[in-house]
Amino acid sequence: MDLRGEKFNVEKLYKVFCECNGYTTDTREIAGGEMFFALKGDNFDANEFAAHAIERGAKYCVVDDVNVWENCSEGIAGKLIIVDDVLTAFRAMAKHHRSRFDIPVVGITGTNGKTTTKEMINAVLSTKYRVTCTKGNRNNHIGVPMTLLEITPETEIAVIEMGANHPGEIKASVELAMPTHGLITNVGKAHLEGFGDFEGVKKTKGELYDWLSESGGIAFYDADNEILSEMIAARKGMQLMPYGVDYAGMRVLKTSRVNPYLTMEVEAANIVSRITTRLIGSYNATNVAAALAVGGYFEVDFDAAVNAIESYIPSNSRSQLIDTGRNIVILDAYNANASSMNAALDNFASTSFPNKALVLGDMLELGKYSKEAHAEILAKARKITGEIYLVGGGEFKAVAEEGDLVFDTSLQLKEFFRKLKPEGKTILIKGSNATRLPLIMEVL
Repeated sequence: MDLRGEKFNVEKLYKVFCECNGYTTDTREIAGGEMFFALKGDNFDANEFAAHAIERGAKYCVVDDVNVWENCSEGIAGKLIIVDDVLTAFRAMAKHHRSRFDIPVVGITGTNGKTTTKEMINAVLSTKYRVTCTKGNRNNHIGVPMTLLEITPETEIAVIEMGANHPGEIKASVELAMPTHGLITNVGKAHLEGFGDFEGVKKTKGELYDWLSESGGIAFYDADNEILSEMIAARKGMQLMPYGVDYAGMRVLKTSRVNPYLTMEVEAANIVSRITTRLIGSYNATNVAAALAVGGYFEVDFDAAVNAIESYIPSNSRSQLIDTGRNIVILDAYNANASSMNAALDNFASTSFPNKALVLGDMLELGKYSKEAHAEILAKARKITGEIYLVGGGEFKAVAEEGDLVFDTSLQLKEFFRKLKPEGKTILIKGSNATRLPLIMEVL
């Protein structure tokens, strides 16, 4: 089927899609009967695997390489759909699919905490509803349409995480997802290389509020957060659902070596309840408050919501506390920016753990603010402990002093620790994902 140029018709493509058993962008995931989208990446072009996808059982393949169309066998050609650009067609079809469902769609973005908040909101809502939710951190220009295409007639609520590192990316995502509800966890200094400056971050994250303002949607917002409150006040037309630790009179209890996890007291219906999470860091208290607020709005039983939050166990190097038998490790190395690094260090400083050590990886994509941000973080780190290990070979290296332990890669630090054999330490590991800090866990 040729859908190039003016012949492209999303309804015609969608009609074919409805004949398939879902979709895939990975030939390894083909079980039989799917529509395969031959997307391109920096280091691959899935057009090359179109014939293989059909042979593995895909019902149709959407491609944008004419050579694939012209050079394959007749049997395979009959199952190819050629378009001008596969990604554009993929996103158009996801938007069309989303438009067919009259359900609440909760859009979530923010500088820090959006994945953790999304996971807890999903856990809370799932106690009452059938929820379609972003898997992992599939929150970019490909991940958002992927999640939308997973909405089924059985879905009662969708929760869509949206990330951005350049202006306009949230706008593009909300135009696809068409959220009826939205939540920005916070706005901080991240991806400044792409956004230009902090105002660029605010503008892009605020595109979720812009959509809700124009569509009369509902915004959950942290009333304790001055920046978010200002952004809310600058827009009209939204229905507002404030939440917040202080706003709701919640209490964050002091951690101890016996119970290092975030524990909170929350009052509901004149009863004070204690929530003991499996999260490390008081900065996660706002994320808990957000999950409770969304659950409360959708009339989830409070006790069920609390149980869901208490049962949530973080993974993928996000706010994890790991007892290795030799050391206690706080692994928070999925990503890092100036805001999240400051919050992690402040929390680490407040704990009563003994023998503290820090493994800090470079914070990336901070542009012209990078040197200043790394210098500030290193100065704060020195006030917590004298045992600091820096990884990345670039950003921290530029501000390190003589005598500082700086390693170009995590593998180098891993070998250092293999010989050092640290024991009895409490180690915070924090840095951008690209520094691959979880690699050192094996020797801790």
